[in-house]
Amino acid sequence: MKKRTGISIFVIVILMIIATSCKKHSVPTLNTLPVLYISEQSVTCEGNITDDGGAEITERGICWNTSGSPTTASNKIACGSGTGNYTGTIDGLSTNCQHYIRAYAINKAGTGYGPEIRFRTWNTDKVTDIDGNVYHTVTIGTQVWMVENLKVTHYRNGEAIANITDNVQWEGLTTGAYRDYNNNAANSITYGRLYNWFSVDDSRNIAPDGWHVPGDADWTLLGNYLDGEAVAGGKMKEAGLAHWNEPNTGATNETGFTGLPAGHCDYAGIFSYIKLGAGWWTSTAENPNDAWIRYLDYGAADIWRYLEDKRYGRSVRCVKD
Repeated sequence: MKKRTGISIFVIVILMIIATSCKKHSVPTLNTLPVLYISEQSVTCEGNITDDGGAEITERGICWNTSGSPTTASNKIACGSGTGNYTGTIDGLSTNCQHYIRAYAINKAGTGYGPEIRFRTWNTDKVTDIDGNVYHTVTIGTQVWMVENLKVTHYRNGEAIANITDNVQWEGLTTGAYRDYNNNAANSITYGRLYNWFSVDDSRNIAPDGWHVPGDADWTLLGNYLDGEAVAGGKMKEAGLAHWNEPNTGATNETGFTGLPAGHCDYAGIFSYIKLGAGWWTSTAENPNDAWIRYLDYGAADIWRYLEDKRYGRSVRCVKD
């Protein structure tokens, strides 16, 4: 009996070894995460491997091209091995060009790919305002937009735009003025300044030479090119949570517009909504008290069009003439 038992155990062990060696593996399962940073010739992006397919991940990375459905035979950068999140930076890209990326991971069963994500690199052309602030630009459809929010403190003719820090004075204004968020100039380095609508409408011109504050029709053209207001906002928002609060719904920044949540200053001078919302003036007034804005929210993928009191402080983006 003991001998037969020994044989039986031996057989079971052999069968288990055979079964293990014959186990079927699958290619890895992974996601391509929205791009973190775009410039003229580079992009920083992420992948996330959720399942190794039952075998060791020997290589992972990002592949890309300019035509769609990239594979490792197109272009690639390797980003180590193993599962989990990883980050890679691609350099030497063509400027002012649509690109497509996919995360990839390789095991003994083959290569798995994440969903395709597209993005657009910025133009090499930059624009400088009268104060010497430099802005990157990006081409979206037939339009060329600034990538950053306006920071200028003078009109095009050199005259100063009033910097109002007193709430009572701010509320009573019917002329152009700006504020730094929380009256802290450091906030404007990242998010740009907040202007009332009267500064946008001033004949001395707040935009750099060759540029203008977009009208309602300019923003509508942008939204239509991005497949409508319901999804355009996500394509315009900076991805990730470096500046936006969670969940930053739908944010891919595939346009390179890089919308940042600068918040606002209401007509009473109260600051709010930084990291939660981005709102830009149009040059189009609806009535003596209100003008149109465009707004992006941390919890939505759309772009909203609505009327704002002209005394509010909002961001300004400019579009090329």
